Amino acid sequence: MISVEQLTVEFGGSPLFDEISFLVNPKDKIALVGKNGAGKSTLLKIFSGKQSPTKGKVIVPKDLTIGYLPQHMIHNEGTTVMQEAEKAFEHITDLQAKIERMNIELAERTDYESEAYHELIDRLTHDNEHLQIIGNGNFYGEIEKTMLGLGFLRTDFERQCSEFSGGWRMRIELAKILLQRPDVLLLDEPTNHLDIESIQWLENFLTTSSSAIILVSHDRAFIDAVTTRTIEISLGKIYDYNVNYSKYLVLRVERHDQQVRAYENQQKHIQETEDFIARFRYQATKAVQVQSRAKQLEKLVRLEVDLEDNTRLSLKFPPAPRSGSIPVEIENLTKAYGDQVILDTVGVIINRGDKVAFVGKNGEGKSTLVKCIMDQIDYVGTMKLGHNVKIGYFAQNQASLLDENRTVFETIDYVATGDVRTKIRDILGAFMFGGEASDKKVKVLSGGERSRLAMIRLLLEPVNLLILDEPTNHLDMRSKDVLKEAIKSFDGTVIVVSHDREFLDGLVTKVYEFGNKKVREHLGGIYAFLQYKKMDSMKELEVASALKTLISESTDKSTSENKLSYEARKEQNRKIKKAERAVEEMEKLVSKLELELKEMDKVLETPEKASDNQYIQLYQKKQRELEQKVYEWEILCEELEELK
Repeated sequence: MISVEQLTVEFGGSPLFDEISFLVNPKDKIALVGKNGAGKSTLLKIFSGKQSPTKGKVIVPKDLTIGYLPQHMIHNEGTTVMQEAEKAFEHITDLQAKIERMNIELAERTDYESEAYHELIDRLTHDNEHLQIIGNGNFYGEIEKTMLGLGFLRTDFERQCSEFSGGWRMRIELAKILLQRPDVLLLDEPTNHLDIESIQWLENFLTTSSSAIILVSHDRAFIDAVTTRTIEISLGKIYDYNVNYSKYLVLRVERHDQQVRAYENQQKHIQETEDFIARFRYQATKAVQVQSRAKQLEKLVRLEVDLEDNTRLSLKFPPAPRSGSIPVEIENLTKAYGDQVILDTVGVIINRGDKVAFVGKNGEGKSTLVKCIMDQIDYVGTMKLGHNVKIGYFAQNQASLLDENRTVFETIDYVATGDVRTKIRDILGAFMFGGEASDKKVKVLSGGERSRLAMIRLLLEPVNLLILDEPTNHLDMRSKDVLKEAIKSFDGTVIVVSHDREFLDGLVTKVYEFGNKKVREHLGGIYAFLQYKKMDSMKELEVASALKTLISESTDKSTSENKLSYEARKEQNRKIKKAERAVEEMEKLVSKLELELKEMDKVLETPEKASDNQYIQLYQKKQRELEQKVYEWEILCEELEELK
């Protein structure tokens, strides 16, 4: 499908890719992996036509469609969410408009025997057939399903895109690409702006998609679930593994060991050859042998291997000052912005040494509660911080508080104490500030680099309550592993707001679920929480919570509560039956409209009706009516599924 042949890309004279070749097949699910700066995003840009290689070529068939989601992009202004999503179907609406224009022209013309008239009929027939193939049905249902899956509410559809943050606007772009259903999807860190619910929805979408997928992501659980082939970029070369990421890691260790042995053997051979040349350089009897070995060295293809071994690298932070036994105690806390209630009489108790996760859809109050704990916003209710609690807080704006005139090394050296100071270079390397990067001034760092530096700085300060809001967004897998191990060994209390399941797995022992203005406590890790909820998509969360409430009420011995539970179940059954009737009635209406259109299709086959403008307009009106009813039927079906 896509053929990469002898591809070379150079920056400043040094190769990023050195004559790499591989093939992307239909329905391939490929993870592109490698260190930051290895060239993953560059390769996606070349595939999408945004960048040209220095040498070599990427052969893409003419009719192949490609959807590309970059990490950063310029967003359109002046449209609503629905209008922006509809752009995914511009090719359909353009074709529909073209067909309508030809129908009008056909109705107005009287030169029935002319060649131009017959050419117009041929074009109209061809375009109608093409429209049937690409789908001229109700795409509003598709838009709604996709937007809801990515976390939008129906009430968001008519809001201006400019009202949303950059992360939410990136979701709109992702929705447009998914709705286009291209032959190839190029996704560069698509989960950075998604919550756990939306990531799981996207996982399900991609695993069942017929498109080929080339994916760059630092979310290990996500790429493991989606991809079945892994291409590693290392030192300008690629290594192609026909397995998912977890299996690739095992095979990579074996390959790396082989590379190291080959490299060491070659270095030994080079040293022996150089020693021979140095020893016999001035002996006439050995002149021929010396020249022969010198030529061998010149022709030798030097092996390269990444000899950096980080398996033993660990980051230990200073012991946390002892706090009270309950660092955070919240009772009946309510927070509203105007008339909009975000949190309603919530209660949370976090004990000393707890490592907990805040999870839930974006906008459900996770960051709001963190700001309440930090005393950054007003609220109603009780918030108690324990004795001697010292908070270390990481949020995106922490990066802006760094001293811009210090270097990366100086920033960390300033707060490091004890044995940690001897390992600053190792720590910086683990967080992608190795070599000369540690001498950069903070003011020249990108936003992502500043966030990583702020994370290191925070974790070296003597605190006993760490609050981390999406700490992994700008970290590669190796850095996340280092951070995770450091937090696990931290003897203080930790609150993590994160959507990264693999990062949370084995790190937290309690999950606080945010939803419906409430906060619910679940003991156990993140996967225990998801398994307990027994769902592939956290979309079922609200319905499951309501059912759980009904069950708990029915087990209470109080007569009034039992009666309430019975009445609630009775009301639920009534709603389900009503929804089933509505779906059935709508199905009958859709079937009726489809039959009417079928009869009208037959009528349009006659020459006199094919040129009857009024009849054509009536036909198109009937089509639009059918589209609307199919759309309403899909909504009713979704509502019925939710009730069940």
